[in-house]
Amino acid sequence: MTIRVLLVDDQPLLRTGFRLILEAEADVTVVGEAGDGKAAQDQSRALLPDVVLMDIRMPGVDGIEATRRIVREASGGAHVPRVLVLTTFDLDEYIVEALRAGASGFLLKDVPPDELVQAIRVVAAGDAIVAPSVTRRLLDRFGARLPSAYQQTTPARLDRLTERELEVLRLIARGMSNAEIAAELVVSETTVKTHVGNVLTKLGLRDRVQAVVLAYETGLITPGAIP
Repeated sequence: MTIRVLLVDDQPLLRTGFRLILEAEADVTVVGEAGDGKAAQDQSRALLPDVVLMDIRMPGVDGIEATRRIVREASGGAHVPRVLVLTTFDLDEYIVEALRAGASGFLLKDVPPDELVQAIRVVAAGDAIVAPSVTRRLLDRFGARLPSAYQQTTPARLDRLTERELEVLRLIARGMSNAEIAAELVVSETTVKTHVGNVLTKLGLRDRVQAVVLAYETGLITPGAIP
């Protein structure tokens, strides 16, 4: 399968650099580019990319709003693009909002080329990118901004989960992979995949990224709790 990618960044030089990296891969093709969020929405609708590589800070419609529009517009349709957000450390405060908007993960703009390509493959396959080191820093730093979400999502929602599923959700929120969770719980990776699937289904979540945010919003895990 060839992964169709839409590049969204207001800096043409960066878009060119990403294009060169991605088009060197046999299984990736860049189907279009956009320099702002409105163009990204239009291009996504017209080109039906598998993955949208989305910058955050852009003129006019920013990357967060563009992500929200793209995900909402495609919701329920036969083709739903996955949005992978790009950021820099000085824009950390926007990431939680980007995840809430429907992004399937995020990368730093200085990500090594091989990690960029692998992240796109992971997201295109339907999974999410939750980089433990960055996720922990972001949620520990900005978790204090989440109290309003407690009014929108009640802890009672977690009553749908078994004790083992709650445990798995806590480990997901710590940024652990399925293999790491399996080792922690001394079970098979297949069993972990089943638990993860049950967690997402019972809570109505799209992917692991939403699970991480929900774990913080419901108080299941708190900023500073991750070593």
